[in-house]
Amino acid sequence: MKLLASENGYVHICGHRGHSIATPENTLAAFRAAKEHGATTCEIDIVLTKDGDIAVLHDPAVDRTTNGSGLVANFTMEELMGLDASNSFSEGFTGERIPSLHQVLEYAKGHLGLVIEIKERLGIDRLIARLGELLEETDTYDDVIIISFDHLSLLEVKRRLPGIRTEGITHARHADMIAVARSAELDSLSIEMARFHPDDAEALHDAEVAIRCHMQRPRLLEHYEALGLDISGQVGSWLQGGLIDSLSGDDVSWLQQFVSRNPLA
Repeated sequence: MKLLASENGYVHICGHRGHSIATPENTLAAFRAAKEHGATTCEIDIVLTKDGDIAVLHDPAVDRTTNGSGLVANFTMEELMGLDASNSFSEGFTGERIPSLHQVLEYAKGHLGLVIEIKERLGIDRLIARLGELLEETDTYDDVIIISFDHLSLLEVKRRLPGIRTEGITHARHADMIAVARSAELDSLSIEMARFHPDDAEALHDAEVAIRCHMQRPRLLEHYEALGLDISGQVGSWLQGGLIDSLSGDDVSWLQQFVSRNPLA
């Protein structure tokens, strides 16, 4: 998986927790749907289980997305897989399971890049060790990029997993975006759309740092447009200018159509 649009010749379409607008987030069903709707990558979240395995789940607790209750850290991987992960969808889905990272790596290998966000807060050392084992077992180093809000953790990932690529998440427009990337040895930055600026994008690309941006759901974009704020038009011009390398969102079908309408110039 190459990160820069200038190297790929296209912009990555990234399913946020899969095609999460229409399928239970962070499940194999969501990743399959994302691929079917045109995703080239999926952003997924990982946390550590009681028995030291890695589960694909956003929250530290299972309550929001499953029929269970409690902290992930108090469940084994086998116990987690016994829960129904379709909790956020009242119709159309039953029996979806929390997948292990091993399962997702095996599913995605060779045809879907994975943008893996570390959500673990306490057992980061054990998570990095297990992550390295899984990437070796599945031979998927080149298929993933590891991301986090915690740039110091990403430095530790770089130190312990040589050759791994990392992306720092930032919700601020820093005075020196290049310094932010270089200080943590980042290969990519995830920049909030409201903090994106073309000058920063050009400077980051000159430094060979890729850029991922997240698009809000279409209904919210339409609401803003009706109020006179044309976010879609602005982002479209950035895509055409080659300033964004990966565009993520919950509605992969909409993203695919949007990116197709705004091809690289």
